Amino acid sequence: MSSDDPTPADDSPFRDEPTGRDEARQFVLPLVVHIEKAAPPARTDALETAARAVLTILSDERSLGDGIWARAMRDWQDARIRKVVRRARGAEWRRAEALPGITVTGRSAEVRVFPPVPLDGWPKDLARLQVSGTDLDDPEPPAPADPAAPVLWLNPELDMSAGKTMAQTGHGAQLAWWELSEKERTAWREAGFALSVRTADPARWSELSASELPLVRDAGFTEIAPGLTVAVEGHDRVGALPHSVPDAAV
Repeated sequence: MSSDDPTPADDSPFRDEPTGRDEARQFVLPLVVHIEKAAPPARTDALETAARAVLTILSDERSLGDGIWARAMRDWQDARIRKVVRRARGAEWRRAEALPGITVTGRSAEVRVFPPVPLDGWPKDLARLQVSGTDLDDPEPPAPADPAAPVLWLNPELDMSAGKTMAQTGHGAQLAWWELSEKERTAWREAGFALSVRTADPARWSELSASELPLVRDAGFTEIAPGLTVAVEGHDRVGALPHSVPDAAV
């Protein structure tokens, strides 16, 4: 891990057993996915866009140093790392867009990420949004993962809603971020946070989950039992990615 990694190996925010992080005040990173009934986003695109949204707010100048979101970001990362994905459409989405945050756009997906809030302190316009109803599909099978970019491999044995899976890919992207030097983080940001999300086949997952790669272990608060959900492969390739322009809006 990089020297500024805030997560010692024996105090991971993704371990299911209690750690010192549970004693701190708990925060959550809200993400809202735009889902219109007539034109829902493709599932894989939503998963990848959510991961890029997490990376975008982690790297935003407002989250760093003396930025206006920096204290909330530090408090959130000092506690158990929680992300909650809710859905919005129509007027709900417009109200969410009016709150401070960043909208990241994929090929078909829009995800807005907001600075962390206390577990019991959600803004009214976000608290009223539904967590359920995020079941999305891919109209066509996803293309093979880009071998030049990081890949967030999903555990093939799990059946998670798209919203739950979006939170898990966000966790995986965050683990990858913590592994990188500042130079590598800059290169990834300049490449538009290129990444892929794919489901591993069982044999591949067996290899990944036994490796030294960054692994997300969900605490089991919702939908699934505690266990491994995502393996991050290829984060060391970000330094060689071509420059791009991330599609994000404040």
